[in-house]
Amino acid sequence: MDEPSEISAKMMPWTLYSERRRWIMLALLSIVYASSGFDVYVFGILFEPIRHDFHLSDALLGFLSGVCLLVPYALVALPVARWAERGDRRLIVTLALGLWSMMTALCGLAQSFWQLAVARAGVGAGESGSIPTAQSLIADYFPPAQRGRAFGIWYAAASPATLLGYAMGGYLTTSLGWRMALILAGLTNLPLALVTYLGLREPRRRLGFPMAGERESLRESMGKLRTKSSFVYLLAACVLYSFGFGAVAFIPSFMIRSLHVSLAETGLAFGIVLSVASLLGQSGGGWLADRLAKRDVRWLAWLAGLAYAVGGALQTLALVAPTEQRFLVLTFCALTIIMLGLAPLVAGVHAVCGQSRRATAVALVLFTGVLFGAVGQYATGVMSDVFGLQDTVGGLRYALMTMMLPIFLAGPLLLAGARALPSDLEA
Repeated sequence: MDEPSEISAKMMPWTLYSERRRWIMLALLSIVYASSGFDVYVFGILFEPIRHDFHLSDALLGFLSGVCLLVPYALVALPVARWAERGDRRLIVTLALGLWSMMTALCGLAQSFWQLAVARAGVGAGESGSIPTAQSLIADYFPPAQRGRAFGIWYAAASPATLLGYAMGGYLTTSLGWRMALILAGLTNLPLALVTYLGLREPRRRLGFPMAGERESLRESMGKLRTKSSFVYLLAACVLYSFGFGAVAFIPSFMIRSLHVSLAETGLAFGIVLSVASLLGQSGGGWLADRLAKRDVRWLAWLAGLAYAVGGALQTLALVAPTEQRFLVLTFCALTIIMLGLAPLVAGVHAVCGQSRRATAVALVLFTGVLFGAVGQYATGVMSDVFGLQDTVGGLRYALMTMMLPIFLAGPLLLAGARALPSDLEA
């Protein structure tokens, strides 16, 4: 009777922890995720002062904010994920947190464009180690029936960080300058690294770390993922969504230039909109994903597809709103709906990837999504410069509207790919 129980425990690592303990560890991982979002969104409200100090075009600004951050992020994610498949994930998350916090502080000390670019690359490299590793831990902490809600809560944790990042970034920049805003953002995160290491648990320390012969090679993992058509559809939709969503980084600049809102007011207003939209959309999407997937697992793709199609179209309407108030209301509705699709999309990836290649699958989604997100930010800046030759005020508006099309197209792609989900399921 003991042997089946031992095998069952190995197959179900979440049985090692009480319900209360699992939610405490999810809360800690959510705080770590919020920390990374705080660093990113502080920088997001600083576009205009940085552009003026370093005399940057929108294309160079997009390169700095997107390519310099997200390309290193994408390149480091897969090697770290392979480490996470066999190593101590608690240690990986802790080291990643310490790295991106220190590099954020160094951004504030940069004296040239290229120094700032290198520091941003360090932020991206650090943050890439956290997300696939944290998702792998969450999938071990919670059974499949609770993962949609768990991922929704984890993603929604970025909401208060978004508000603090934009609002505090705007306030600190107005009061102390953009450099001090970045230095304080980085240094205040460092104590969290110690709390993270002490508070998380690695199930493998009790179940045993995978032996070399028990692990798939990267080629084997990639080959098995490629045979799952549902995973391919989910990956392609993530690419389209990420490419289009990269443009959101320019919305504060759009508000300042086209709607004539002050930097401090923009930081507070857009911070509230994005944070509340993220909270409602991501937590609501996770809750809906769990409920609907019990009836039909294809709802994981259907729900995400509907969210992207409707949200992308609604954000396009927001960009032609004549007043700040209408723009913010429509943007809030659009972003809430778009964010609703994230948790079911991630839950769909975890439903089909299989336990032995979970971190690799997440890293692959991150690699492609983040890489195209970086390209999307840069493309937004380039289009803004090009459209601005004809319309110096409306150039950024036209660029943002163009970038909503990929988000809309991710919708029908997911709706088409949902049919393969039932046959591709793997615990």
